[in-house]
Amino acid sequence: MKKLTITVDNDVYRGLKKKVGPRRISRFLNDLARPHVVDDDLLKAYRQMAEDRGREAEADEWVEGLIEDAAPQPE
Repeated sequence: MKKLTITVDNDVYRGLKKKVGPRRISRFLNDLARPHVVDDDLLKAYRQMAEDRGREAEADEWVEGLIEDAAPQPE
């Protein structure tokens, strides 16, 4: 969790305080912004791929092969 300081108009702050309560503003704004800035489906897909041990092993082999290809060859 990160702390963020934002500036809003006085009337917006009063409205937030009245509608959602002074201790719920952060949660309200977080929930409001999330669908616009976080691609939860993409994050879920990355997590699933990382949990696939076979796929991760293949990726490790592929990366190791690239390193060998990039290494200078002895003459």
